[in-house]
Amino acid sequence: MYKNVHIPELLAPAGSPEALDAAIVGGADAVYFGGAAFNARINAKNFSGDALRDAIGKCRLYGVKTNITLNTLVHDREMYDVLKYVEELYTLGADALIVADLGAARLIHKYFPDLELHASTQAMGHNTDAARIFADMGFSRMVAARELSFSDLAALCKSSPIETELFIHGAICVSQSGGCLASSLIGGRSGNRGECAQPCRLPYRCDKKNCPDTYALSLKDMCLASHITDILSLGAASLKIEGRMKSPEYVFGVTSIYRKLLDERRNASTEEISRLKALFSRSGFTDGYFTGKTNKNMLGVRTDSDKSDTAALTGTKAADYKDLIKDRRRPVNMHFVAESGKPVRLTAELGEISVTVEGEIPTQAINQPLTYESVMKNLEKLGNTPFIMGSGSIKLDDGLILPLSAINALRREAVDAISARLMPTRDAKLPHKLYEPQKQPLTKTKTARFLSYDDIPENAAEFDTVYIPIEKFAPHMTDHVNGVIIPPVIFDSEAQEIRDMLSAAYDAGIRLALVSNIGHISMAKEAGMTVQGDFRLNIFNRYTAEALAELGFADLMASPELTLPQIRDLGLAPVVYGRIPLMTLEKCAIRDLYSCEECQKRKLLTIRDRKGTDFPITRAWKHRNIMYNSVPLYMEDKKDELCRYRIVGGHYIFTDESREYAAALISGGALPPKNGKIRRIAK
Repeated sequence: MYKNVHIPELLAPAGSPEALDAAIVGGADAVYFGGAAFNARINAKNFSGDALRDAIGKCRLYGVKTNITLNTLVHDREMYDVLKYVEELYTLGADALIVADLGAARLIHKYFPDLELHASTQAMGHNTDAARIFADMGFSRMVAARELSFSDLAALCKSSPIETELFIHGAICVSQSGGCLASSLIGGRSGNRGECAQPCRLPYRCDKKNCPDTYALSLKDMCLASHITDILSLGAASLKIEGRMKSPEYVFGVTSIYRKLLDERRNASTEEISRLKALFSRSGFTDGYFTGKTNKNMLGVRTDSDKSDTAALTGTKAADYKDLIKDRRRPVNMHFVAESGKPVRLTAELGEISVTVEGEIPTQAINQPLTYESVMKNLEKLGNTPFIMGSGSIKLDDGLILPLSAINALRREAVDAISARLMPTRDAKLPHKLYEPQKQPLTKTKTARFLSYDDIPENAAEFDTVYIPIEKFAPHMTDHVNGVIIPPVIFDSEAQEIRDMLSAAYDAGIRLALVSNIGHISMAKEAGMTVQGDFRLNIFNRYTAEALAELGFADLMASPELTLPQIRDLGLAPVVYGRIPLMTLEKCAIRDLYSCEECQKRKLLTIRDRKGTDFPITRAWKHRNIMYNSVPLYMEDKKDELCRYRIVGGHYIFTDESREYAAALISGGALPPKNGKIRRIAK
């Protein structure tokens, strides 16, 4: 197989043992797959027990790296089980873990410091500052957000202190990586826990009369096969193909095409793009994020025609990959020495591994002595092993004879020794009990956010902190506002604009910044702000809370996916009222459903699902959209329960409420929402 060495690693999915063989045959340098739990594709076949050991062992023999997905959020009660699983992976020889939960990453790095950690896209790494923090936390690689353009990827790859991995093919989410709560809060299936129900793939419409259903949130699959030469210029460490839920045929087909493109350093031909489409597409492909052209051309669904194209494909089937895997055999150099009166020796070399084994002492031949050809013929009989004969040398004294069975035994012993050297010799032992994280101070503050300054009622002064989005702040607003909200997504190309706004807010007297991404901490600190942690930081356990506190967060908010007892154990403030933001969209859905004019002038519009449920959606900074839950969270009637769980304080989110309703709710005189609608308070 022709292969350049100065190109990025090609990383392929392996959702099943058959797909693993397909990835190896297709030419993957590395594969990623999950175990039976704690991974974001919990419905893939995955690997456990003997299958996990065999998968990692096979990859080691064939020179393919294994990146194990451990990319879900973890509760405190699960943490020890996670680490026992990591202990198993460590001893089996896994090369790296792809981790989303910062608390889990903290513990893994503590107890397995030499195990490589890759920050998952679920960890929301959008910029260089995030990569720097991940580096300080023990990560050696960051999987970049899919939404990054070529120019932002170039900036990240150039300045990141750790490796960058980027997606080049496969399904993409409409929500910003790591920031989706839609499946969890709408249907009770958490995407952060590997159970996403994909509500974005369903039809939606605007709220106008006779507005047709459209798939306004369903994106085509990404395909960057036409941009390989640009991608090679980035200097990324790894290029990733999505698809742990896909068939072995898909894995083999896509991997083999990208293998060829990378080795030949070229962009895909029209025929190769057509082949990729036939393997799997949703009305074709998109490169919208990569090129920065985020428009309705990115939208697509899996049509009957797409399915027919896939079904019509002929060629390699899953059962054939075990036979084809011989094409990935690794060359072993062998050097055979037979000298009179000494045991024969065979030295086998694979890369930097060298083993020497000894056999019988040859005798003087009466007839048919050993020849170069007869010895070489037997050394080459590597059969179904992962190896093939590379170069060889044979040194024979004249007139010696040795049974061919002895040469075969010598070869098998050398191959077994090489195989053993490829297997790990790691050993680890977890303590019986994990260390107790530092308990965070019990949050007692009462805070609120408003979409704009004009929405804030006079009695909002009862809140300890009132935030508005930083892009909507002006110096005259400090009589009601004492904090600003930093956008949840900031690319490197956008960072200076936020820094300038933070500096202006500080000059106006603002000292608090609400931050929802660890990549934004440094810019808030540089401006002199006290950093407050938003619920989008996805805090599920005390170890994550401790890690974030050490990064400089003065206060933190619990994830809205947690129960009251879990929030109590964390000691963090929950959201106690308001519509939770479900998604941050890089592509403007408002423009597609309504118009550019309405996107610019209306504060809130509606996106309606197939059941008639309305979800407020608003234009955010840099023409992104934020989609909110249809039903406001309401805990005003649970004050006794909150008190019983020692939950003091809390956060209020005001979106489409009138100033009168907000004032009434703050003073305790508002009625709870009914059927998802705010009960307006009469003026």
